[in-house]
Amino acid sequence: MASQLSRIMRPDDANVAGNVHGGTILKMIEEAGAIISTRHCNSQNGERCVAALARVERTDFLSPMCIGEVAHVSAEITYTSKHSVEVQVNVMSENILTGTKKLTNKATLWYVPLSLKNVDKVLEVPPVVYSRQEQEEEGRKRYEAQKLERMETKWRNGDIVQPALNPEPNTVSYSQSSLIHLVGPSDCTLHGFVHGGVTMKLMDEVAGIVAARHCKTNIVTASVDAINFHDKIRKGYVITISGRMTFTSNKSMEIEVLVDADPVVDNSQKRYRAASAFFTYVSLSQEGKSLPVPQLVPETEDEKKRFEEGKGRYLQMKAKRQGQAEPQA
Repeated sequence: MASQLSRIMRPDDANVAGNVHGGTILKMIEEAGAIISTRHCNSQNGERCVAALARVERTDFLSPMCIGEVAHVSAEITYTSKHSVEVQVNVMSENILTGTKKLTNKATLWYVPLSLKNVDKVLEVPPVVYSRQEQEEEGRKRYEAQKLERMETKWRNGDIVQPALNPEPNTVSYSQSSLIHLVGPSDCTLHGFVHGGVTMKLMDEVAGIVAARHCKTNIVTASVDAINFHDKIRKGYVITISGRMTFTSNKSMEIEVLVDADPVVDNSQKRYRAASAFFTYVSLSQEGKSLPVPQLVPETEDEKKRFEEGKGRYLQMKAKRQGQAEPQA
């Protein structure tokens, strides 16, 4: 089963330099994934359901997309467990004046089917037919790995981004940013909870503000580490999306983004952590050339600890890329 979406990129999809926002692309990726996984989960007779986004694996923005280009988003189901669906999504950009096409994104997303009668009830997923025997075993390994990583992220859920008075430039406090958003009907599925793509778009917007404040240049999304959706966000809730710089290399910035949901009209439930992720940005000149990034100055012990953790993630990904780039013997 496969699905494809296409849409031309317009000025309101891009930043002032004409580069399409990473959040716009993430939203399209999620829409394609939600369509194909919902179709699959309703492909057999039984209780009707809607697929909700649970996790997005790391995705790299391989090439920038510009205003006027057409984004082609294709989605394919690659694995199913008892209660989840793995979807592989590819994004191609097309210059419709020259016909040139290029791959801009590859992403892996995980969805769970929620009952239409009770959105807190997770249903079983119909099995998928694999084209070769090894696919199921490979998919099972990916499923177990992401399940473990989701569990490991929960220890950070108590973290809160605190405001600071008169912060110094290049410090964490100087660039940290928050956005408060009232969840309306247009943000939600027909069943009253927020589209994962809407949340990701807001997360990218906040991360972009943090990056721009830190380096004061044009910035673009380079990659997004795994995005974990810890709980659903319902219509009428107020969400606070907070971003803070955690690490800088010579040419990149890592920003942690936390999403907290506040059920302001429901006294029975307290504010909770709904989603979290790390975004990586790069600084660009007006000509689109990579620029050096001002080095982050961590001040507190917690900031220094997060800086070292970010450095570890950066070095690990750098080593992985170098290993992939080495010619095969």
